[in-house]
Amino acid sequence: MEVKKNTAPYWWVPSLYFAEGIPYVIVMTVALVMYKRLGLSNTEVTLYTSWLYLPWVIKPLWSPVVDLFRTKRWWIIVMQLVIGASLAGVAFTLRMPSGIQWSLAFFWLMAFSSATHDIAADGFYMLELNEHDQSFYVGIRSTFYRFATIAGQGLLIMFAGVLEVYLKNPVRAWSFTFWVAAAVFLGLYLYHRFMLPRPESDGRAGSLEVPFRSLGDPFRSFFSKPQIGVALAFMLLYRFPEALLTKVSPLFLLDRTSAGGLALSTNELGWVQGTVGVFGLLLGGVSGGIAVSSGGFRKWLWPMVMSISLPNAVYIVLAYFQPDSLLLVNLCVFIEQFGYGFGFTAYMLFLIYFSQGPTKTAHYAFCTGFMALSMMLPGMVAGWLQEHIGYLNFFILVMALCPLTFVVAAMIKVDEQFGKERVS
Repeated sequence: MEVKKNTAPYWWVPSLYFAEGIPYVIVMTVALVMYKRLGLSNTEVTLYTSWLYLPWVIKPLWSPVVDLFRTKRWWIIVMQLVIGASLAGVAFTLRMPSGIQWSLAFFWLMAFSSATHDIAADGFYMLELNEHDQSFYVGIRSTFYRFATIAGQGLLIMFAGVLEVYLKNPVRAWSFTFWVAAAVFLGLYLYHRFMLPRPESDGRAGSLEVPFRSLGDPFRSFFSKPQIGVALAFMLLYRFPEALLTKVSPLFLLDRTSAGGLALSTNELGWVQGTVGVFGLLLGGVSGGIAVSSGGFRKWLWPMVMSISLPNAVYIVLAYFQPDSLLLVNLCVFIEQFGYGFGFTAYMLFLIYFSQGPTKTAHYAFCTGFMALSMMLPGMVAGWLQEHIGYLNFFILVMALCPLTFVVAAMIKVDEQFGKERVS
């Protein structure tokens, strides 16, 4: 069956970015919940899953390979096949004697394939669509990426929770859940195999020397930018408290009350964090974009700093009182996630500002690598910290570290023009 070269964007843009979001949320969130439900300690869960950020940290280093070998369409199709096979691999190996180790190996394969898929998909989007269509579909691609978050972090976890109750065996429940996820993703692979267009401009770079040599120039220019240290401090520390909180909060919601948690079921967690929480995150992000577009970055920087920091205190309240009201838990998670979404706008805008210049695409890729690193490093020790000091003290520590966000935010300066960043 021959693929049409002029497939309309609405046939593939939504599904492509839905497919981009699914493996990321499975690796970052679903794996965290699964390992907790399978009996791993918080230290093990956060350490193992935080390492899975690594492919996104180093993604800029192998992005030239995607340009050099084959077409971006080829990379998309092959990576989707590998991701689908990785999901099946997790499902198949979970019930084996060394299921944890084998599943982690497949999660690693999924993470590297997903990061590579991101490179190819974003490049394909820019190749196939003209400037007008890129602007028109940017909201659609973001929306379907969020739908993927709800599908993975919400529906998939809720489905696993229902199976846990029905099968009375967490290993079998999660194995079946991943078989379903694999079937869905392989369906996306087959769909894109025939529906993705074939742009004439989507060719291989042709020379080994040029892409790798050209990588050195943006690398050197990035690290020679004025006050690069200030920028890196902002990228790594602005979300430091939130990075700790993100890894531990679902474990806290799941953990038994005698250990200081709230003892939510897997199904309830999928609703609280994967549906209500994601809706709050989305609403906060949209509100942040509207605010900046009307008042500018400088006007809204400090409200956003407070927004990403102060709502973390809801977890102190939850850990202290350990309420059994699901409505109250939903409200607290919604508030914290709305604040995170609103405050994260400032972070993303700073990355855009700092990336400006002749090689802004490469510079932005470096920035996103540091963004992933800012989540990876704190997450690796989050579970260990929590197990040593308890949930309540851990959340108090998170709040005590919030001044870091204020300090690094005070170090940056941006124009009132909302388009050019400068560091003093």
